[in-house]
Amino acid sequence: MKVVILCGGKGTRMREETEFRPKPMVEIGGRPLLWHIMHIYSNYGFKDFIICLGYKGNMIKQYFLNYEAMNNDFTIQLGNRSGIQYHNNHKEADWNVTLVDTGADSQTGARVKKVKSYIDDNTFMLTYGDGVSNVNVRELLEYHKSHGKIGTMTGVHPPSRFGELLLKENRVELFNEKPQTMKGLVNGGFFVFNKSFFDYLDNDEGCILEKKPLEELSVQGELMVFPHEGFWQCVDTYRELEMLNNMWKSSDAPWLLGE
Repeated sequence: MKVVILCGGKGTRMREETEFRPKPMVEIGGRPLLWHIMHIYSNYGFKDFIICLGYKGNMIKQYFLNYEAMNNDFTIQLGNRSGIQYHNNHKEADWNVTLVDTGADSQTGARVKKVKSYIDDNTFMLTYGDGVSNVNVRELLEYHKSHGKIGTMTGVHPPSRFGELLLKENRVELFNEKPQTMKGLVNGGFFVFNKSFFDYLDNDEGCILEKKPLEELSVQGELMVFPHEGFWQCVDTYRELEMLNNMWKSSDAPWLLGE
């Protein structure tokens, strides 16, 4: 089953990083955010990826073209283009990665539409290139199969923008900088769709996944939500990137599931 990852946006709210590279290539623990997202799926056995490229997409292409050399020891015979011997293996050896240029200015719906020809199963998964979670992808897929609708969206409790204080007589008993709000669910990505969802999309660059396509699905009763009560975090700001890096450094990165 294919996993489609949207990696074409400009990430304007993270200009400190995205002026020089696409947002999915910002690093957590020395690895691109995209690598972390792909490992979420890989840990559940889904290793066939389609990457929707746009803004600075060549940097993502270069990353995968050079992956073997940058992640293995090797011996190279200069002057012989095929004379490279790799000496060790990495955990991504069985990943299959298709990189598709979906346009510099395309919106999310148009990007998905443009990879239709690479989807050969009746069902595919889709997520954004800027969010990590410990969502159980296998349970998500089983839930999608159980209800028979066209689409499933993972619903999450977003982290609060403000810290939470638990007080007793004006004395702080608990300070939680990034609590998960319990006031309803929001779109957390990690979608599953039947292939018929492509009928709701078009190739116009202005086609926004979260507007007409998903709105039409919901009106027709064809969009279900998979509630996720666990960890989820998007990377919209440099502060959020720093937070995830600090979690990595403290060996508290729940999205990696034992990596």
